[in-house]
Amino acid sequence: MKTFRPVQTARRALLGMACFAALTAGTQAQAQAGYPNKPIRMIVPLAAGSAVDVAARLLAQKMSTNMGQPFVIENITGAAGIIGADKLAKSAPDGYTIGGFNDSVITMVPNLNPNTPFDPLTDFAYVSRVAIIEFSAAVPIDSPYKTIADLVKAAKAAPGTITYASGGNGSPQHMGGAMFAAHTGIELRHVPYRGASQAALDVAGGQVNVTFQGIATVASLVKAGKLRLIGVTAQKRHPEYPTVPTFEEVGIAPGFNYSTWFALTAPKGTPRDIVDRLNREVVKALADPEIKERFNALGLVPDGNTPEQLLALTRDQLTRYGKVIRDNNIKAE
Repeated sequence: MKTFRPVQTARRALLGMACFAALTAGTQAQAQAGYPNKPIRMIVPLAAGSAVDVAARLLAQKMSTNMGQPFVIENITGAAGIIGADKLAKSAPDGYTIGGFNDSVITMVPNLNPNTPFDPLTDFAYVSRVAIIEFSAAVPIDSPYKTIADLVKAAKAAPGTITYASGGNGSPQHMGGAMFAAHTGIELRHVPYRGASQAALDVAGGQVNVTFQGIATVASLVKAGKLRLIGVTAQKRHPEYPTVPTFEEVGIAPGFNYSTWFALTAPKGTPRDIVDRLNREVVKALADPEIKERFNALGLVPDGNTPEQLLALTRDQLTRYGKVIRDNNIKAE
């Protein structure tokens, strides 16, 4: 009769598990060593034509050339970026699905919407910031508001009648307009759209009075003579629009500076060596003179950083915007 020896059996089981783990780790390491060996999908949770979308496409084109694999941009819009961001959070953490996010998706929206289905600090692997997005105030070309001062004067004379368009509740355009209104003591009426591009088009068409948008989003409409910039929110004038003053210059909104940023992310659990590879490729792409020139022309300031720095920045801004939202009673409506 065969004697059952639990200790020996347990040892064999542990040895088998160890061999399986080593084999699995070796297979994963081999797969990662050949990364990437197929197309990479980049989820952009915002509309095509938005500042983030424009930056994502320029970055993806350069990274595709450098890495030897196609990058496929997938715009998943809705709920100010929540739908697309949640899709990324639930994707396989293998480096073949990544995200091109505006900071609003991970620092503003979670503060405005308690039902946000993801945790911005734990559900993503952060890769690198890509660019700072400079903002502006844009009005229809035939608007009676020629300056920021005109806009503020009209809003004070008739509170709540001036409308401003955004890419949705909790979007950076919503936040920019709400912060500007709070800073200047005026009341504006928010008109949310499904994306920033459509918001800009309706302002150009005269359906809405003004929009606070990334310069990259409205640049084509400005050049086409359909929108006019009446102010930029940076600390200095934009080189492409040297006649457009900053908000501070006109004396109406002293101390008001507003910009957002675009970053590359991945699902939680993405192997660190893949995150590091993507980070290196972002930094390499941003160092390219052509990318720098094209970004700058669109009001995008190239600005890469490390995964740790991006996570810290996200954490800090999540706290900062939470305070701004509470102090100014900004609602998701």
